[in-house]
Amino acid sequence: MFGMSLPEIIIIAVIAVIFLGPDKLPDAMVKIAKFFKLFKQTVNSAKSTFEQEVKIAELKEDAKKYKENITNAASSVRKKLTFEELDELKSTVSGTKNSINESLADIKKEITKDPLTLLNNDPLNNETLNEQPSKPSPNLNLENKEIKKEA
Repeated sequence: MFGMSLPEIIIIAVIAVIFLGPDKLPDAMVKIAKFFKLFKQTVNSAKSTFEQEVKIAELKEDAKKYKENITNAASSVRKKLTFEELDELKSTVSGTKNSINESLADIKKEITKDPLTLLNNDPLNNETLNEQPSKPSPNLNLENKEIKKEA
């Protein structure tokens, strides 16, 4: 116990009997035992509290690492999604561009074939290139802004 041998313990017991006397020695031994028991409990409690704090600190560090990993994974997924969306948008724009270029090429071919045919077949164009503009109707009086009745 505490690195003491049997002769050292006997010497301490003899000194205690001399100073305390045989009457007070049992009470002193009980108080000393209670003191050591309380001291041991306090040391064990402090030790367990310290170990718990160390575990909590380790758990906090692990939680930070996991949080960083999750955050990095989420941001990489967002980046990947945005790149995929950009690729999809790029392919859509490219397809639209190709179809517009094809339409323009078709229009150029038709124009180079016969430009007059296009104008004659245009439903929005009321006049053809060969016709002269129509003359105003004689029944319309522009000065009085009245329409003459036909007889």
